[in-house]
Amino acid sequence: MYDDSATVAAADIARLAGVGRAAVSNWRRRFDDFPSPVGGTSSSPLFSLFDVEDWLRRQGKLAEIPLDERVWQQLRAGVEDLGLADVLGHVGAFLLFLDRYPKKWQELSRRKDAGLSSEEFAEERLPGASRVDITLSLLRAVAELAAERGTTATFDFLYTRYLEAHSRRVATSPAGVADLMVDLVASDGGTVLDPTCGLGTLLLAAASSGAAKVAGQDRDEAVARITAVRLTLHGHDATVHVGDSLRDDRFGPLQADGVVCSPPFGERSWGYEELASDVRWQYGLPPRGEPELPWVQHGLHHVRPGGHVVILMPSAAADRRSGRRIRAQLLRTGTLRGVVTLPVGAAPHALGSPHLWILRKPEAEDPIPSHVLMMDVAELPWPRIRAEVVKRWQAFCASPQVDGAVPLIDLLDEDVDLTPACYVAGGPPDSTGQEFTAAVDAMVASVSALQQAMEELRAFSPDRAELPKATIAEQARAGAIFLQQVPKHEPVSGGLPMLTVEDVIAGREPSGRTAAFEDMVTLRSGDVVVPWGGRTFVARVVREGGAVLGSGLHLLRVDPERVDPACLAGFLRLAGKQTAGRGQSGTSRSDIRRVEIPRLPLSEQRRLGEAFERLERVEEIVNGVHEQGAALVRLGFEGFAGGSLVGI
Repeated sequence: MYDDSATVAAADIARLAGVGRAAVSNWRRRFDDFPSPVGGTSSSPLFSLFDVEDWLRRQGKLAEIPLDERVWQQLRAGVEDLGLADVLGHVGAFLLFLDRYPKKWQELSRRKDAGLSSEEFAEERLPGASRVDITLSLLRAVAELAAERGTTATFDFLYTRYLEAHSRRVATSPAGVADLMVDLVASDGGTVLDPTCGLGTLLLAAASSGAAKVAGQDRDEAVARITAVRLTLHGHDATVHVGDSLRDDRFGPLQADGVVCSPPFGERSWGYEELASDVRWQYGLPPRGEPELPWVQHGLHHVRPGGHVVILMPSAAADRRSGRRIRAQLLRTGTLRGVVTLPVGAAPHALGSPHLWILRKPEAEDPIPSHVLMMDVAELPWPRIRAEVVKRWQAFCASPQVDGAVPLIDLLDEDVDLTPACYVAGGPPDSTGQEFTAAVDAMVASVSALQQAMEELRAFSPDRAELPKATIAEQARAGAIFLQQVPKHEPVSGGLPMLTVEDVIAGREPSGRTAAFEDMVTLRSGDVVVPWGGRTFVARVVREGGAVLGSGLHLLRVDPERVDPACLAGFLRLAGKQTAGRGQSGTSRSDIRRVEIPRLPLSEQRRLGEAFERLERVEEIVNGVHEQGAALVRLGFEGFAGGSLVGI
């Protein structure tokens, strides 16, 4: 049995029935008896799993919901988005408990279906001390799935579903990047450390490639616990700690055989003041504006002489003026051995093409190397990158006289610029032709999507009906809308995701990070956020809760039984456009309180909300077609002029 409070999204229903999401949308329109939403928003509704299963079975579209899907939906039921990682980590601890103490579980499972403290199946090998109450009904379902699939496969499945549910919030290193970094570290049979281990992608790659022991640290307790569970269930010797590795180094005297690291980029509050005299700064005190260089030196501090540190870096770190002294020292000591430019997307938190720095801690009698390897593989397809980089690196280690080997003296100029593109050509000669073909495919897909979206707009028909309206202030007094904003405060470094003004304007997921602070507001799914005091007016509906509301944003939290958030956001956007048309800019709290929204039945509001969202989708596609079209024409001219394209 499973918890009847479990909910599913449209994508989950499609997966259960073995159809596409468009089919689920079609069912909702065609069948009056399709289950009504029980939560979520008009654009991302949630349905009762019990009702969906019953409907699918009556329609002959489902014989039985698989056990693994039941368990996942039950795990999601009753937990806020921000707490899902914590519950997953403790479910992982329970699976380890099942492995070690099957008889104890038989005793616990005889209890009634009440709350069970996670302390009763705590594992000493796992980091963190938080306590979570988990229902016995969920643990019974997990145990049943583990008996069918095994504990490791069960956790892998739940972990994959977690990543899918939080794909825009959870940043993980691509598997290809992890494998490449591990290859370059070359620590078979040794110990590999990742001081910013996140969900353990790099450590799992290292352990799978032959590392005898792996060690990691992360400042998020739930994330560190998940990592420890993944590694332990896969049979690896792992030690994972909780804490900020720079401010609270939990590995003290550890001298690992290799270090891999994908540090946070651009985090200026890394601890400059309190760590000014730290013993790790053997190559110089990192400037406040060089937040990645502390991680480089932290890795070198924890690797044995002769061991390698492979670290992802933003491209800006290669030529920022403030870091040139430390870059020069890394070169003069023979520590920095190679820099590789990777494709866009290789680092989960980088907008452009990140770099891979390859460092080796010198041994006492090592001569100073004469060359540094520079490679630019940003334009190569991923299947070729790993083999190409490893092959070139191994050849360089055998003899510095290879393509891309740059004399040390050429790098030690006034700028100490480590950007590979300054010294080597990147990409194959036919890359423009390949990009042109990909651009054509992308344009065809966008035009097809636009055509489909336009067909949906045909459902709109002219009407001159007057809509009764009420101001936001009136709705707030009636308790239908709650208006709030965060007071201005000093930025606090931390691991909590934070939605910024820039995120709302760009229509992207939260990119900021913060620690908990007084008067902090946590966003919920269905909240409406609006920037205030600026020149750009936009209103967005929060699709996934859990992030912290940043400064400079209004929050409008609605009573979902009285106000549809998508409808509210549409009228706020219209009000902003009208304000701009009168020569005014920005918005204030009083402006928002005067905005009028329709006073309509909820069903009518939802209809308007869906219409607004369809229009926003058309706007998004049209903007994409414009950008893709410009890129397509540019690539075409470059391709024909450069010889990588030929005419008919």
